[in-house]
Amino acid sequence: MNDSMKILICEDNKMALKTICVVLEREGYKSDTVENGNDAITLLTDNLYDMVIVDIHLPYHSGLELVEYLRTDLKLDTPVLIVTAFSDAQMQSQAAELGINGYIIKPFNPTDLVNKINSILKN
Repeated sequence: MNDSMKILICEDNKMALKTICVVLEREGYKSDTVENGNDAITLLTDNLYDMVIVDIHLPYHSGLELVEYLRTDLKLDTPVLIVTAFSDAQMQSQAAELGINGYIIKPFNPTDLVNKINSILKN
């Protein structure tokens, strides 16, 4: 089921990126990875994804800027899961305004990540 699903992972923390990749691979998802906002914009412009997993703090463009680009410039409603170490109310409010589909705090439990991804993709 998941083998046709493609997810873009935008994460500059190498350990978190590796964990997300391993979890997605184990679940049968295909993924592309980037470690900065510029590379993310390039891939978002050139490819269609079933989901985007994005860290809020990335080099060059924040995760929220990437979601705004996805929604405003590309006019796509691709599901977005924010993965971040920061959980302040203002950031969650900004994320909600941009139509974020889910939010998970680092460090995360891989099972929680899988459940969140599967839940978002089913809706």
